[in-house]
Amino acid sequence: MVREERPDAVLIAGDVYDKSLPPVDAVQLLDDVLSRIILGESVPVVLIPGNHDSPERLSFGTRLLARQRLHVGTLPGGQCEPVIVSDDDGPVWIIPLAYCDPRVVRERLGDAEAQDHDHAMNSMVRWARGFAPPGVRTIAVAHAFVAGGEPSDSERPLSVGGAGSVDVGRFMAFGYTALGHLHRPQSMDRHRVRYAGSLMKYSFAEAGHSKSVTLVEMGRVGEVKVREVRLTPRRDLRCLEGRLADILRGPGPGESREDYISVTLTDEGALLHPMDRLREVYPNILEVRRSVLSDAGELIGIRGDHRRMSELELFRAFFEQVTGQPLTEEQEEVFAGVVEGLRAREEVAPS
Repeated sequence: MVREERPDAVLIAGDVYDKSLPPVDAVQLLDDVLSRIILGESVPVVLIPGNHDSPERLSFGTRLLARQRLHVGTLPGGQCEPVIVSDDDGPVWIIPLAYCDPRVVRERLGDAEAQDHDHAMNSMVRWARGFAPPGVRTIAVAHAFVAGGEPSDSERPLSVGGAGSVDVGRFMAFGYTALGHLHRPQSMDRHRVRYAGSLMKYSFAEAGHSKSVTLVEMGRVGEVKVREVRLTPRRDLRCLEGRLADILRGPGPGESREDYISVTLTDEGALLHPMDRLREVYPNILEVRRSVLSDAGELIGIRGDHRRMSELELFRAFFEQVTGQPLTEEQEEVFAGVVEGLRAREEVAPS
């Protein structure tokens, strides 16, 4: 895509990795991708740490890497040199705003009011704006949860409660803000503030997302045009729901049996080895759930002390757990007959 579109820069707004100590193959993959973009295509890259990353580890060798046009945003108070790219209308200043906990902002910038993420971001913006001269076009690269954004189950919370949100007005000082953190692509403030979203689906909560890369063009006076370039993974992430027999018929038109699948079965009766049978059709199936167990797909605990419940009461609770339906009078009579027959057999059995 970089080769085809020839952008002036590639912006990565964190998370670069999924954890602060990434596995070796993830580090090697990043090294390969950045080398192909920077050395192979001669396109500079600006990246910042997200809340999953270790900024200290990512910032190793930043001055050396900057000479090769790999620009890594560091913690506030350290080196935060804007990256300048130019077009026919002059320079554009790209300002990295690495993710920082409010405690770090208070320590590094000496701002006692940075008690939450909103005030911490405000402090960082005031500090970073001092690097760019007035009147120039500016782009911020930041990692935050902006109030009003639509999250999914995949993001790691920045803090407990609402203290982790940032007001979108904090970014009005920039012509465009490239945001990281939320996995769903979405724009705010007439596309001037935008989440590009994650490159892939990282939980079944994202099954309905359309993944993309955001291409941004900035005009002579800072006006922006946003275009999404859709991404098609080798294997999609999909959720299927229905009866086992129907799902075993296989994928429909345009669907792949190699996709990562979550299946919710609506069958009411007992099922033998559903995962093994489904794996023959969908070899990359990841989970099987039963809709009749409960709304969340988990067993509901028996209400009351089971030690004081009769056989019929226990079976009635078990039956409702498994099928989602209460026992009928006819079924209760059948069960009572089975219990009586077992008791009769026990009475005549030799000691």
